[in-house]
Order: sequence, then structure tokens, then C-alpha cells
Amino acid sequence: MSEKMADDFLMSPMVDYCFKELLAYPTVRKGFLAAILNRDPSEIGSTELLPTILEKETEEGKYGILDVRIRMKDGSQIDLEMQVVPFAFWERRILFYLSRMYTEQIKAGENYGEMKRCIHVSILNFIHFPEDQICFREIALCDLQTKKKYTDLLEIYVLERKKLPPEQLKEPMIIQWMRFLSAQKKEDFEKMAEKDGYIGEAYGVLKKLSADEQKRLEYEARQKAILDYNSQVIGYTEKGVQMGEERLGRLCEALMDAGRMEDLKKAVSNEEYRKELYQEFDIL
Repeated sequence: MSEKMADDFLMSPMVDYCFKELLAYPTVRKGFLAAILNRDPSEIGSTELLPTILEKETEEGKYGILDVRIRMKDGSQIDLEMQVVPFAFWERRILFYLSRMYTEQIKAGENYGEMKRCIHVSILNFIHFPEDQICFREIALCDLQTKKKYTDLLEIYVLERKKLPPEQLKEPMIIQWMRFLSAQKKEDFEKMAEKDGYIGEAYGVLKKLSADEQKRLEYEARQKAILDYNSQVIGYTEKGVQMGEERLGRLCEALMDAGRMEDLKKAVSNEEYRKELYQEFDIL
């Protein structure tokens, strides 16, 4: 690679490796969280990165692995996940992560009053809600009769990058951050960095990360893993269509997410075992 190409290289914040590295910096974290929560950055205060592995509740239970998990100064928690491609059972998985994050807060005998607000944030590089053009939505429990919010203790925020509206003179901070995360050219990053000091800080960190040879190797390895994963899903989906079983692609995603590669290989060649797995994962 030429020296000029190396100088021009910038990681994409839409790759989860880069996104996690950016949020490891407190100032970047403060600016992004302020935008997500629609607050002034001065209100955010100190934040703490927490372990991203959700422990199993029972021996037979399932681990959960989050991208970024943050505790706010008031004890509330926010889990942020970068999702590059559509994922089977996406809704169920984020509900699993959110509920586990919530219940992990207290142990047996402790007071329910100690439980704090938990928010899951999904940043999607695809359209999940095709029926509208809303690029940032907030989902909460509500009373279906009164249409009023029941509680803010469990909430889901969804950002759909591909629904970004045409650029306007004055935009909400979350839209500006989405433009930064979506940028692909150096001039686009620089343009966004000029508009806000916290985005400018994020751009400075991005340049630093991109110039670090070891970080770059790790980033490229993650990019390759994503491409390999996508290729496998597409391959099994196409094979499923050929076999008259379009749902095989969804089963493939579910098994790969669970790390059950041997079950996946067996399912492709064994119809009866495949049927058992369809039932296990509730794939109709």
C-alpha cells in the first residue's frame, strides 16, 4: 500500500470494532450519549464502561454478549449494538439482552426499588421498518387502552442508517451523529467534525485509530469475519431455496449466533434433525 493511500485510510465507524473503540473514549461517549438521550452534554456527567458479557442465569442458560455497555452516573445502563446485516430473530435477541441487563442489577433478597432504567440502542445498516421513513425511533412499554407510556425502565432505541433524510441546515444532534457514523469519505468526516466539538473529538480519535497499525489489522480482521459470516448466510439461504426450504437461512443465522457450527452442518444433510431445530428455534 502506498504512503498516500495509508494516509487517506479511515476506518468505518459502522464496523462494530471501530464503533467500540470510539466509545472507549469518555468525551466521545459523552457526546454520543447526549445525542441519543436528547440532553445537553453537561447533563451526562461521568460514565463507566461495563463488562459486555451477560452471565448465564442457570447452568443450562445462554450467555449474552453486548457490543458496548455503559453505566450512567444515576445507575441507569445503556447497551449499544452495531448491526451491519439483517439478523434472524433480531427483535427477540434485543429483548433477551435488555431483560437480562435489567434483571442482573439485583440479587436474591435485594429491593426491586434498586433497579434502574435500561436502554438498548440498535444502530442498523439496513432497513428494519420498511413501512415508514423514521430513522430514529424510541420504543417503550405502553398502555394499549390509554396509549400512555407505562414505564421508561425498559426502552429500545433504533437508528436506521439507510433512512437518513436529505441534509438540512439545522438538524438534531442524533442525526448529525448518524451522518458521522455513516460517512465514507474524508471530506464528509471533516464536514461533520466542523459542526460539533464532540463529533470533532470523535473524528480525531478515528484518525488516531486508523493510523495505528495494530488497530488497523484488528479492524481488517473483523471486516473479514463479517464478510465471511454474510457469505455463509447467503450460501445457506440459497441452498435452502434450492431445497425448497427458504427458512434454512434463518436457521443458519440462529445456529451461527449460538456458535453451534456442528449442528448447522448436520442440519443441512439431515432432514429430521433440521425439523427438530426448526421447532427449537420456533422457525415456521
